Amino acid sequence: MLRRILHGVWTVITLPFRLIFWAAALLGRAAGLAIGFVMMVVGFAFVAGGPYAIIGVPVFLLGLMLTLRSLG
Repeated sequence: MLRRILHGVWTVITLPFRLIFWAAALLGRAAGLAIGFVMMVVGFAFVAGGPYAIIGVPVFLLGLMLTLRSLG
């Protein structure tokens, strides 16, 4: 009985911290997704530009990896 009460109190006390960490993780994933998407667009633009394809392919692939990593 005492264990259940302590567990309930601990859950209530730590709830704000868990919510803050959850929000920070969500913002980090959203930022990674946005940066990865921008890198994919820039990389594809370099590839379409012609002589910068040697730079565009790695940038595109890095953006793709970052986007996929951010999605889970």
